[in-house]
Amino acid sequence: MSIKDMIVYMFFGGQVFLCLREDFKSGFEVATKTLVSGLPGGEPFGVPAFAGMTIGRRDGLLQLSPNTDGSCAEVFSSTVNCGLAWVYNPSTMKIVIAPQTFKGSISALDAAKAMREGILEVFPNADTLLVPVADGGDGTLETLVEGSGGEIREAEVTGPLGERRNAEWGAMGDGVTAVIEMARTSGLALVPLDHRDPLNATTYGLGEIVCAALDYGFRRFIMGIGGSATNDAGAGMAQALGVRLLDDKGDELAHGGAALASLARIDMSSADSRIRESSFLVACDVSNPLTGPEGASAIYGPQKGATPEMVQTLDAALLHFSDVVRHDIGAEINDLQGAGAAGGLGGGMVAFLNADLRAGVDIVMDTVGLDDALEGADLVLTGEGALDYQTVYSKAPIGVAERAQRRGMPVVAIAGTLGDRYHLVHDHGIEAALAITSAPMSLEEASSRAADLIADTTAQAMRLLKVGGTTVSRQ
Repeated sequence: MSIKDMIVYMFFGGQVFLCLREDFKSGFEVATKTLVSGLPGGEPFGVPAFAGMTIGRRDGLLQLSPNTDGSCAEVFSSTVNCGLAWVYNPSTMKIVIAPQTFKGSISALDAAKAMREGILEVFPNADTLLVPVADGGDGTLETLVEGSGGEIREAEVTGPLGERRNAEWGAMGDGVTAVIEMARTSGLALVPLDHRDPLNATTYGLGEIVCAALDYGFRRFIMGIGGSATNDAGAGMAQALGVRLLDDKGDELAHGGAALASLARIDMSSADSRIRESSFLVACDVSNPLTGPEGASAIYGPQKGATPEMVQTLDAALLHFSDVVRHDIGAEINDLQGAGAAGGLGGGMVAFLNADLRAGVDIVMDTVGLDDALEGADLVLTGEGALDYQTVYSKAPIGVAERAQRRGMPVVAIAGTLGDRYHLVHDHGIEAALAITSAPMSLEEASSRAADLIADTTAQAMRLLKVGGTTVSRQ
């Protein structure tokens, strides 16, 4: 292999650097002598733009400084702590593509495919790896199912107000993991505004859909619990799974959060035995305790239709529920961070399912194997529909960027729009952000053309990298 395949030189911080590929350190001295005589007059011995170094390597770095006569002299030949220098070789460049869904426009997987199209238009030999992601909220089910080659299934369940309805759940391609979003069985969006009833709304349908997945042999569950209409701490879910919630007469409790005030005993003896064979990961991005001024009823009850009087009733019922749980099950959930999520469902899942409450973005990143995908990558692309100040709060693009940043990898975001204070993402590992709209257009037009717009914008991002690399190689 020739010297030109081993090295690249760049202009960085006012000086010229030689970057020697880590696997070619043995040629370091030869490269030194060759480059000292070759810089800066054009591209020495025909080194094309982007030849050489993979990203973030500091080993085998030679620093050169221009003399006043325009020639270059060797300053020292050793490892130089000069910060990261990003140089791209399109023949070997590995790019990880990890967007989340562009809500209402295009799925995460289709967005990733569009980004790949844009990359290959400019760098046809680049190695691209598609890793669509989500943050545990809307779109998580579809992202995990599509990305794993699974399928979306349907079950008939009890809705939040006791009505029968069909609800979707996800069977991942591994044949073991089920993805369930409680919003599809017990969500606020399922209840008309004038029918919201947090005193009586139930999570019974959530338990029914867990049973359906158990019947198909699934034993690993990823649960999204955002957007609930309920305040029953998962009592309905537990009842659907065979747990008996009894009043002081030994009768089964009615559905709803208000009924928990009458709970006298929890009988786990008839609970579905398959629960003990299963694991439950719950995407929980809030830290609210079960009760109190920051609890489920006080913070989230009003949006579900609770009046101030209802909030007091529900909070007292949840406090009583936590006391019975502690006595009969041995679980301390009242002050547990995240117990107040989804009307106390976070706490109920810990009590009844021994669930693990974790940040939704971390659950998804681990499930799709993002860390493995990032190994040896040179560049990471992510994106979402709207990139703004809210993106920094546990959103998928930031989750991707933080993991890439720990490995010294640059991240570029492609977004439907760049909103209010979007530049805050630059403090969280996203080096650059580009919007896909190239001209004034309606949301409907942008959504219908999302794939083409994403591909075109990604191609432009790659051309900017190419221009940057050409400029660097000619300094």
